[in-house]
Parts: sequence; C-alpha cells; structure tokens
Amino acid sequence: MYDQMTAGALRTYGNRTSRTPVLDRLADESVVFDAAYSNSPLCTPARYCMMTGLLPSATGGYDNAAYLPSTVPTFAHYLRIAGYRTVLAGKMHFVGPDQLHGFEERRTTDIYPADFGWTPDWTRSEERIDWWYHNMSSVTDAGTAEVTNQLLYDDEVGAAAVRALHDLARADDGRPFCLVASFTHPHDPYVARQRYWDAYEDADIDMPRIPSPVHDHPHHRRLAHVSDVAASTITTNDVRRARRAYYANCSYVDEWTGRIMDALRALGKADDTVTVVTADHGDMLGEHGLWYKMNFHEGAARIPLFLHSPRTWGAARVAQPVSLLDVLPTLAEIAGATDEVRAQDGESLLGFCTGDRLGTTDRTVSGEYLAEGAVAPIVMLRRGRWKFVHCPADPDQLFDVASDPDEVHNLAGDPAHAAVVDGFRREVADRWDLGALHHQVLESQQARLLVTRALRSGSFTSWEWTPPRNSGAEYMRNHLDLNDVERLARWPR
Repeated sequence: MYDQMTAGALRTYGNRTSRTPVLDRLADESVVFDAAYSNSPLCTPARYCMMTGLLPSATGGYDNAAYLPSTVPTFAHYLRIAGYRTVLAGKMHFVGPDQLHGFEERRTTDIYPADFGWTPDWTRSEERIDWWYHNMSSVTDAGTAEVTNQLLYDDEVGAAAVRALHDLARADDGRPFCLVASFTHPHDPYVARQRYWDAYEDADIDMPRIPSPVHDHPHHRRLAHVSDVAASTITTNDVRRARRAYYANCSYVDEWTGRIMDALRALGKADDTVTVVTADHGDMLGEHGLWYKMNFHEGAARIPLFLHSPRTWGAARVAQPVSLLDVLPTLAEIAGATDEVRAQDGESLLGFCTGDRLGTTDRTVSGEYLAEGAVAPIVMLRRGRWKFVHCPADPDQLFDVASDPDEVHNLAGDPAHAAVVDGFRREVADRWDLGALHHQVLESQQARLLVTRALRSGSFTSWEWTPPRNSGAEYMRNHLDLNDVERLARWPR
C-alpha cells in the first residue's frame, strides 16, 4: 500500500514519465482495475474504508483524527478467525488507544499521531490551523535531500516488511500469513533522494493538463484556503520540480516493492501468495490548480489497484468501477472467511479475476468526504460513464469521465442532463440522511476537540504504538540450544 499515489502516475494506467519497473511488471501479470477509487480521499478515512469494508458514516472514521471503534471488525480480524497470522509493517494511521485493530503483530510505529489533535472544526471553517494543515511549501521547496522524516520512515517500513517475510516463512505453526507493507511515499513533501531525482534528469516531466487555478467551485476555493494557496506564488518551475520529485518517490517505493517481492520469491512463497497493490488516495499534482487530495476529482480519488497471482488467474483489465471497500470482502473470500463477514459496503473482486464478472456493467462506487475543506457532507456516486458529486452546501457536479477524463465540463446545470442529475439526487436521498450525518460529524468533532484539550492538560499519556521487542529471545542466548537456534533460523531448512 502506498500513500497518495494517484493511478495516473503509473505506466500501467497510461503514464509515460514514471519509471517504476517493478510495478509495471507486476501489473503486466495482474488483474488491473482501471477505475478503482478511494471512498474518502484522505489518509485515515480511506484506510478505515479498506480495513472495514464500510463507509466513514458507518464507522465514525470521518477525518485524520477520527478513531475506529474496537468493536468494528477489520479484515485482520476475519483473517485471524480463518487461521491467518496477520502482520502490519508501516502506516495505517489508527487513531486512539487500539493500535492493532485485529493485527496480531505490528512491526513499526506510525508516522502520524494517534491522538485527536488533528480534528477539524466545521464551526470555524474560515480559520486555518497552520501547524497541521497543508500549505504550499511542499511545492515551493520541492527538490532533493538524502534524509527526510518520510525517507527515514519508509526505509524502516521496507526493512521491517522484508524481515517479517523472513520470520513468517520460518514459522513452525503452519498458519498462512497476511502481511501489509504500507509506505508513506509518494505523499508530499515532494523531496527525493538524489539518485531517484537523477533518474529523471533526461525525462520530459509531464505538466498539469488543466493547470489554471480557476477555483470556480466553492469546494475548490475552500481547498485553496485550506492549503494557503494565496500566500505563495507557484511558478512553472516549482510545479515541474514538485512533479519530478513525486515521480522520483514513486521510483523509490517501486524499488522497495522489488525487494519485498524478491524476498517472497527467494523464500519459496511467491507461487501461493496473492499480492494486492493499492493506495489510500491520489494527488492532484497541480491539476485544476489544486494539490494533494480532499476532493473527488480523478487525480485525488482514483487509485491503483491490482491483484497478482499468476498461477491462479491470468492477466486482465477491468473497466468497471471498484473501490477500497472491496478489499475486505476480496481478502475474506481468498481466506475462506466469507461466512464470518458482517455488514459491509463492498463486494469481492475475485469474480473479476476468474472472469465470471467481467461483463458486469452496473457497479456503483460510493464515497464520502467529511474532513477539512468541507463544511457539510460531500458524497460521490460513480457508475458507468458518470461521476456525481453532491453537497448540501455546494452546487452539484456531474462529469462524464469517459469523454471528459480531465473533468473540465460540469454537466450538472445542463438541461440536456437534467434527468441524469435528478436520478442521482434521488439515489443520494435514498442512500444518505445528510442532515443526520452532518449533525453526527459536528458532534464527533466537538467531543474530540474537548477530549484532546483535556488530555493535554497535566501529564500526557501517548497512544503511539511502540513495537515490542524481546532481545533476550533473539539470535543466540545461553538458555537456548544452539542446534535448535541454527536449525530453526535457516530457511529453506
């Protein structure tokens, strides 16, 4: 899993600038979903969607400071019931004291805070919270560095994932495993190591197709305010450098992906392992004058998703819309845990892999955005050629993504498409009680803001995950039999 990797950044989705040979090769051998979406284009809500198979309105996972109740089952719970060993290496941005949510092991800490400090406040939406909101420094300061906060983290994630595979292969308990390796790149800031930057020295860096910051929609204007766009002058060179660094960081995580897949093959586990490749959301990268995510445009909401198991199914392309909600039921079906799954909003994708569902055309993907930059619930329906975005506080948006993939023409006000808009509006009314959802979000925000103020008064107890380590049982110790240590550590034995 990658963070903020838009589908359009990969060659398998048509990009001609990026250099990601490992992902290109994996995609060539996989079932690739051409219209995969994040159901809530922000880190924590998107990951909760993937983990639970439920929309944020069903779990309370509204924003980057929203906690997931421990009573909500995740795919890690279902796989453990099915006999799997479940391991997480890297980011998942769980908030609250439960930092496992079904994972038996967690090999790294998280890169982002586990408390309620990043709670947005819709009652004060005109205010910027400068110490944690995005600003444009990620773009204006784009370039190279050997060490950054995120590079340190992903170096640890990659090494932990490879080590986890070594340990899982040698385990004597006979259980199959599910390992999640979750990187924070290519998430901004757009800063890359020199050697990955240099790999694009001769590249013709593609620029935004719709670069003008029109900001003619209220949500666009709010996002520009959230990111403090007016405080910076963004030059063409800034945009080019930011996009170059973004591609360089795609190459960086591509290399780590190669190391993980190499380890899987070297351990003799590749042939009976299904590899799922995805991201939590995308990045606008300057399209429509917008950066980062927090909206349902293709750049922010469309993500890579492919399933790799060449010995089980052949390579294929799937045009039907799918989403992160479909990950849980897919993994449950692979594991034989379908009967255990409780309510969920997604459906298994294995029918597409086997060819049984390739003719399906009526799939609908739904989404919700309920965090900073919004002032009321924003919902999305994606079906066939249409994408419909509705918010009680904003004008509707209707895009024909088949003929207008850059989403330049909002057809919601076109009389020729009035029937389509009316149909989607009725569907929104049937699916959501937006007034009640608005109230729930506001109540959650105010409760969390109060709690975080209280917990910061006096002695503070952190919820951050610290991976346990028992050095007394590692490598060789005098209470262990050296013969057993060497035999059990060797693989293949």
